[in-house]
Amino acid sequence: MSVLDVDKNTFEPEVLQAEGTVFVDYYGDGCVPCAALMPYVHQYAEEYGDKIKFCSLNTTKARRLAISQGILGLPVMAIYQNGQKVEALVKEEATADSILEMIKKYC
Repeated sequence: MSVLDVDKNTFEPEVLQAEGTVFVDYYGDGCVPCAALMPYVHQYAEEYGDKIKFCSLNTTKARRLAISQGILGLPVMAIYQNGQKVEALVKEEATADSILEMIKKYC
């Protein structure tokens, strides 16, 4: 499974209206930690994509949407269940290990 790139038009149907668990990688243009974490997110999508849907959102192109979801700093890795954000790792909390631990909780 791969990571689905969502935008302001597809975020609602793909994340907020999705059944089950959805992982969202919020990243931005020029965000160095975001770029460093992206290969791990893609690796986890390969491993756990049959249990959790993986999406990514470029907040640079969807700033208003990001703010509406409470995304004020980057990177943010969030878990949604039935349209509600249930957990998030923000900024320095978001490490390859902590992201994997969070994913495993919802598998």
